[in-house]
Amino acid sequence: MPKDPLKTRLEIAKNKISKKNLDNKKNNPSQIGAAFKLSTELVSAVAVGTIIGFIFDNTFGTKPWFILIFFFVGVIAGITNVIRSAKNMQK
Repeated sequence: MPKDPLKTRLEIAKNKISKKNLDNKKNNPSQIGAAFKLSTELVSAVAVGTIIGFIFDNTFGTKPWFILIFFFVGVIAGITNVIRSAKNMQK
C-alpha cells in the first residue's frame, strides 16, 4: 500500500526544518563564547605587541620606548580585530 502523499511531504518538510536548526546552532556561538573570543583577541594582540617591544628593547638597549610603541600598536590591532569580529558575528 503506497504512502499518503501528504504524509510524505510532511516528513520531507520536517527533515528540512531539523537540518536548518542544526545548521543554525553550529553557526551561532553562545553569547559567553562570543564574549570570550572578543576578549581573547584584544588581550592577545596587546600581549604580543608588548612582548615584541620588550624583545626589541633588550636587543637595542632602548628601554622603554619600543615597549610603549608596540603596546599601543597592539591596542590598536586588538581593537581593530574586535570590531572586525563583531561585524562578522552580526551577519
